[in-house]
Amino acid sequence: MGKAFLFAFTAALNPTLLTATTVMLLLPSPKRLMLGYLAGAFTTGMVVGIAIVEWMSDSGVVSSTKHTLAPSLDFAFGVIALLAAYVVQSGRVARARARRAEKRSDKPKKPPRWQEALSGGSARTTFVIGLLLSFPGASYLASLTEISRQNLGTVEVVLAVLAVNIVMLALLEVPLVCFALAPEWTPLAIERFKGWLAVHGGKVLVIALTAIGCIFILRGVLTIVS
Repeated sequence: MGKAFLFAFTAALNPTLLTATTVMLLLPSPKRLMLGYLAGAFTTGMVVGIAIVEWMSDSGVVSSTKHTLAPSLDFAFGVIALLAAYVVQSGRVARARARRAEKRSDKPKKPPRWQEALSGGSARTTFVIGLLLSFPGASYLASLTEISRQNLGTVEVVLAVLAVNIVMLALLEVPLVCFALAPEWTPLAIERFKGWLAVHGGKVLVIALTAIGCIFILRGVLTIVS
């Protein structure tokens, strides 16, 4: 289960979630807005997560038997993670962003529609946005794969998916707790963290993706030879 939480931590490094949290902190009634977003994100994460784990278990996709799809799935996740690490390390993502920014430099930058919707200040709106922006990414799918390998019962699966979602949504939960304790300090701390992430986030992501890719490929090899 340790790897499941490692992947959940990687999934928590979510720029969209960090941006949404920052926007909500600067709006009236941020606690209510963040609770709405958190409820929506948890709803999607739990429903989709449990469904995927049950599907994987029932379909035998993660069977540990030799020469099943399990090592193939490991190799696929591993290669995808290593390719993603290479793309980030090569600077292609940064250059693509720079080109897009240059093309848009003559036009006023318009925020995404979901950010405009957040500015409406409705907890119902943030619930819907959290619901729609929280569908599984690659790291969450990898975490769910780990859970499905454990041959857990129904209650244990629910608790495991819940724990993974708690880790994955830490960028929202921690500011929510901090805001309740220190409402004036928290928005400034979030902005500083965004600045740190802008400088060091690429390096952290490369290290995490490389480690995850190597773990998956190594486990695929061990599954075949065992």
